[in-house]
Amino acid sequence: MRAHRSGSKVPHELAFSTNRRRFLKLAAAAGVGAIGVDSVFFEPNRPEVVRQDLKLARWPAALDGFTVALLSDFHYDPYFSEHPLHRAIPLVKGLNPDMIVLTGDFVSVPVISSDYEKAAAAAEPCAHILKQMSAPYGLWAVLGNHDDATDPARVAATLNATGIPVLANKSVPIELKGSRFWLSGVNDVLSRTADLKETLAGIPRGEATILMAHEPDYADHTAKYPVDLQLSGHSHGGQVRLPFLPPLYEPVLARKYFAGLYRVGPLTLYTNRGIGTTGLAIRWNCPPEVTLLTLRHDSAA
Repeated sequence: MRAHRSGSKVPHELAFSTNRRRFLKLAAAAGVGAIGVDSVFFEPNRPEVVRQDLKLARWPAALDGFTVALLSDFHYDPYFSEHPLHRAIPLVKGLNPDMIVLTGDFVSVPVISSDYEKAAAAAEPCAHILKQMSAPYGLWAVLGNHDDATDPARVAATLNATGIPVLANKSVPIELKGSRFWLSGVNDVLSRTADLKETLAGIPRGEATILMAHEPDYADHTAKYPVDLQLSGHSHGGQVRLPFLPPLYEPVLARKYFAGLYRVGPLTLYTNRGIGTTGLAIRWNCPPEVTLLTLRHDSAA
């Protein structure tokens, strides 16, 4: 009698286990691939509107409900960051803000070449796109560290000539309904030319002040002064955010207050995630942001 050859067939349990492992590997690879496609082609080009109601103790009661659209970190180029910027414009128009503020980095420091003049020239197409937006109380800007590291004079001149005033250590009064507040802006903090004391000089004691400062961690300094609200960018929110974890990387002066709303002593701070990207042109779990802030008088303060 011929003997039966054991092991000629793979046991059912082993075959199931092998197929399951193979399936999980393929599923994982597909998942990674899908995330990669999303982080390169979709999420960087889909700005998200974030709405925040902010109560400020010194905000004039007559101006309750005043709205400010905040955008930041455009890093204009005709290949990547141009696309989310174009998509952000109709979003802002649909919000009908009373004022629009732009907190820096209109251009990018070149990674490969050292042609800083060419890099600064990107401010011109960026400004022309931004000028498609309008608001009753204006578009206002400050410069960021990338603007300062290329040619800040050229970037500022381009914005000013396009009708987007750059506040360089300067404050302006905004008057309406028989009340007023002050809009202030400092030079880029990393350039070591920001002078908050000079910026706030001349503002009457007790009047509400909004400060534009590119780097959010400057809030630790701002909180020592009579400023009600600081608006910043710089961080890009991290660009890539793994669930339940802090950003993998944040630049200097954006490591404490990297995204969203904070209280820093008596100061309210909001950090916008930005529109464009630097380094790798990717975003994941951190879409571009258009912020609409509604400012209210805090009668309980």
